[in-house]
Amino acid sequence: MRPAQPAPVARGAAPPAEPSPVATASENPSRWGRVDAEGAVYVRTAEGERRVGSWQAGAPDEGLAHFARRFDDLLAETELLVARLATGGGDPKHALTSAKALRDGLDEAAVVGDLDGLRKRLDELVGMAEDAVAAARSARDEQRHAAIARKEALVSEAETMAAESTQWKQAGDRYKAILDEWRTIKGIDRKTDEALWKRFSRAREAFNRRRGSHFADLDRQRAGAKARKEELVAEAEALAESDDWGPTAARYRDLMAEWKAAGRAQKDADDALWHRFRGAQDAFFSRRSAAFAERDSEFAANAEAKRALLDEAEKIDTTDPDAARIALRGIQERWEQIGKVPREDMRPLEQRLRAVEEAVREAADRQWRRSDPEAEARVAQFRDRVAQFEAQAEKARASGDTRRAEQAESQAAQWREWLETAEQSVQDR
Repeated sequence: MRPAQPAPVARGAAPPAEPSPVATASENPSRWGRVDAEGAVYVRTAEGERRVGSWQAGAPDEGLAHFARRFDDLLAETELLVARLATGGGDPKHALTSAKALRDGLDEAAVVGDLDGLRKRLDELVGMAEDAVAAARSARDEQRHAAIARKEALVSEAETMAAESTQWKQAGDRYKAILDEWRTIKGIDRKTDEALWKRFSRAREAFNRRRGSHFADLDRQRAGAKARKEELVAEAEALAESDDWGPTAARYRDLMAEWKAAGRAQKDADDALWHRFRGAQDAFFSRRSAAFAERDSEFAANAEAKRALLDEAEKIDTTDPDAARIALRGIQERWEQIGKVPREDMRPLEQRLRAVEEAVREAADRQWRRSDPEAEARVAQFRDRVAQFEAQAEKARASGDTRRAEQAESQAAQWREWLETAEQSVQDR
């Protein structure tokens, strides 16, 4: 495993040394530990052996590999912290806390691997994290000074517009943009921030007063807004009975955007037009919700049918793998014919079906291991079946029969998995 790059450090500080790589334990678990005759598992360190657990579930090598994988998990967690520090993608304080916790737990860790190397690695990681924490503190100070300077520049711009600008829309949009940016600027002490905010608020209020006086002369534009909204209401009411759900819903969204862009009419007229517009919109979406509810009911019925099919599938007798495979294929074909189910049911149902398929595959594996003399013939047979179903799928796809093509592809995939298992069985004999 290659070591990650070191984390960035504060200006003027020497960069940390390149962290020492630590070997994974899974490649050679016996190098780092052993399992005695009673199943006790030991890890070797510079201070001697330490018992980390016991293994009674299988061969000693399997037990040693199990504890080695647990060591590799600790190593992977360490490497992840190193990588995050190196890329600046993690919180240095969190990395420091995590590194110390990992290091403190090594004395009691039930793992087999290079604990001495990992401890050294964690020591180096702690040093990297401490440097990163210091760098982050320095960066916050720099950020504060930059934030103050930026807000001062925004205040100066706002004050200039308040005194001079007659570009009402552009200046108004700019005030909004300044406010949006203002809210994103963090890290300033409260006293300074409040003083800058008062200056900005006064400038914005002065601009708004001048703009309000100007637009007081533009009331005649409200008549145009009323005419436009009447057109939008007429179209909304015409769409209320539409069954073209997707395009109509999209058009209602466009109408809403156009409504907002049309401007405001006199309040009484605007309120009346809005009431009509919203009533037409609500009528359409209520009808769409009812249609979707009916569809969901159909999907729910499909889910019940698949549950019943799963009850049948889970009763398949796997003591006869060939019969089990035939039964499973029939269930898979019926499964595809049932149709869609509600989104929240998809994963649980698929998981149950995968469990049945796994049980059938395991039964087939056991049969293959018991009948090695026939393994080569079985591999050839499975290979022929894969080719047969792939040909059926290609023929169905060419004729435009998508459903039959998908069924054949599914069967080909199933036989391909069995073929791979059979080939592996032949290789492992």
